[in-house]
Amino acid sequence: MRALTFEPGVRDTLEVREAPEPVPGQGELLVQGLALGVCGTDRELVRGGYGRPPPGGRRMIIGHESLGRVLESPEGSAFSPGDLVVGVVRRPDPVPCGACCRGEFDMCRNDRYTERGIRERDGYGSERWTVEAGYAVRLDPSLEGVGVLAEPTSVVAKAWEQIDRIGSRAWFEPRRLLVTGAGPIGLLAALLGRQRGLEVHVLDRAGPGLKSSLVEELGGTYHSASSLEAFAAAEPDVIIECTGAGRLVIDAMTAVSAAGIVCLCGLSAGGRTHRVDAGEINRDLVLENSVVFGTVSGNLRHFRDATTALAKADLGWLERLITRRVPLSRALEAFQPADDVKAVIDLTS
Repeated sequence: MRALTFEPGVRDTLEVREAPEPVPGQGELLVQGLALGVCGTDRELVRGGYGRPPPGGRRMIIGHESLGRVLESPEGSAFSPGDLVVGVVRRPDPVPCGACCRGEFDMCRNDRYTERGIRERDGYGSERWTVEAGYAVRLDPSLEGVGVLAEPTSVVAKAWEQIDRIGSRAWFEPRRLLVTGAGPIGLLAALLGRQRGLEVHVLDRAGPGLKSSLVEELGGTYHSASSLEAFAAAEPDVIIECTGAGRLVIDAMTAVSAAGIVCLCGLSAGGRTHRVDAGEINRDLVLENSVVFGTVSGNLRHFRDATTALAKADLGWLERLITRRVPLSRALEAFQPADDVKAVIDLTS
């Protein structure tokens, strides 16, 4: 079969190669790969930024944003051939730590977790793959065209779960949400905000176009800007920062309302410095009981929440998030810079 493989830690080694057919182990599903989403993490892996191959090998199959159809399922499992599924990315560490042994492996404490397509486990970028039944999530058949969005939506579902938990420390009825960044994570964060009935604002550097249209179709307000100056008086109750831009990260800490919550979902590049008034940030956070926290990855619960959110969303809106589809035979094109929201690889062509 064909698979999209690379050598972790070595720049520009991505290529489509022949790989052995996967053989399902006990309790595993055999799945026909349908689609693979490409995100910033994948592009950084291809640049040699990080990644660890499976033990004993140099190359690995890339891909953590999966979508497939079950070909074979173990007897007694909750799955049947023909089911549409996605695979969870992270697996608990073998020790395990206290979080992992309680099913909260997205919050691993000892850094010994593994991840499909990223860290010590082959990913989902192949014509066929296997996954443990306990780490697969079934999707509604109507989501076949957009189910590949389940993984990024799981990241957002976890973010909202954590926001709700932090908010429960006291009275919490947020009204206004600001999302910085209108990439896939930002737009999906806005979607879940609208599903919660919030007044949604999305800020991005891009001018009027697809991104602004997608936000407006949600019933949100789009702001074409690169700073939070316009929100100095608005004071959103929740800010979900999805760009990783250092200036926006810093400004979000003082732009949020009293007892507000700032969730950091974007990763900042190193090597950049910004002049900040640490005293002002400290005073705002302390005197207004505000919270800033970071989040990444998701566990089984968050994937299930994601599929529920996608099933509730407008299918046409979700389809517009996927702005480019390329066949597996030309998969490398999906990793090239382009004016995309989401690039997806068709694993069947």
